[in-house]
Amino acid sequence: MTTRVTKKIPSAAPFFDQDDIDKILQDTKQILESKKLVLGSFTKKFEDQFGNYIGTKYAIAVNSATSALEIVLKYLDVKNSEVIVPTNTFIACPNTVLYAGGTPVFADMNPDSFCMEVEDLKRKITPKTKAIMAVHLAGLAEPAMDELREICDKKGIQLMEDCSHAHGATFRGKKVGTLSSAGCFSFFATKILPTGTGGMITTDDSDLKNFAEAYRHQGGLGGEGQIEIFNQFGYDSMMSEITAAVGINQLLKLDEQIKIRRKIAGMYEKRISEVDKIKLPPKFENSTNVYWKLITILDDKIDRDQVRLTLRKEFTIDGGILYPVLCHLQPLYAKMGHKQGQCPIAERVMKHQLTLPINPYMTEEDVDYVIDSLTDIITRENP
Repeated sequence: MTTRVTKKIPSAAPFFDQDDIDKILQDTKQILESKKLVLGSFTKKFEDQFGNYIGTKYAIAVNSATSALEIVLKYLDVKNSEVIVPTNTFIACPNTVLYAGGTPVFADMNPDSFCMEVEDLKRKITPKTKAIMAVHLAGLAEPAMDELREICDKKGIQLMEDCSHAHGATFRGKKVGTLSSAGCFSFFATKILPTGTGGMITTDDSDLKNFAEAYRHQGGLGGEGQIEIFNQFGYDSMMSEITAAVGINQLLKLDEQIKIRRKIAGMYEKRISEVDKIKLPPKFENSTNVYWKLITILDDKIDRDQVRLTLRKEFTIDGGILYPVLCHLQPLYAKMGHKQGQCPIAERVMKHQLTLPINPYMTEEDVDYVIDSLTDIITRENP
């Protein structure tokens, strides 16, 4: 068959129009002229505006979501304790538990939400469980937040959120990042609010705010001035002023970006409803979705990996997987004794999961091209 090549449809793409570029360049010039490259007025402005948008008293800017997670886990003092994380998440989630001196315990996946499976989580709670890390996956606010909070309140366990995929998503009308002790956000280049790198901690806890502000600057006291006294260990986890300037610009467009993503998701929903052998996960009444990725499930008889490869090679469509290898099956965790069978739902369902691209440049014609291409591949290989 002749290979068809059109414009590439990437899974993610940051959006900067000319006005954005002009404003960011203007702000960058101001930053360079100020000679203040970290912990200046732009970082403070980004923190204030992001906290106001999310709905928390405090927001602390750091250099990545990985740093945000580690700082919160250090504050919660999980050393020599266990933290339950979903296996269907990015490797940074369990890794930061290890960095903080704790032990990650992997919970299975709910086959409808692709988030935490509550009954499996309950089975894996022990007297050493110190915290549960809820992950809002692919843009969906974790639908089990009520159950997770009830479990944590009853057993005296801390609850925290990884919000890296879900800027602006809500649960019962409250934005993610306000639903626990702390929310951790990513501004990586592929995220809904992209700055290249960067992260943010959101919280109402003034002690966590003070701890995080010290930790991101080697654990020192003194805020933005000359730091001479260090009363705790820390690290260099500061956000640059230029990154903050990009973040301020992108935050202004976040609601518009979410609106675009939901519109594209609606186009997908209409087309997928017409196609056999592809389905979408159900929607949840109290959890909104900002569609960082569009999750689909292919029929069990379809070779998902071959479909993904053909989409990329023949149709230049960037189909993806959340996640290709579950955390407990990653080689580094296999070396620690984790193995097949620990999370059977995720192991079974994720073999058939494919994410379709959503980016702010996509048109209805692009959505049609993605679904027509996907249908062509499935029909050709599964007549």
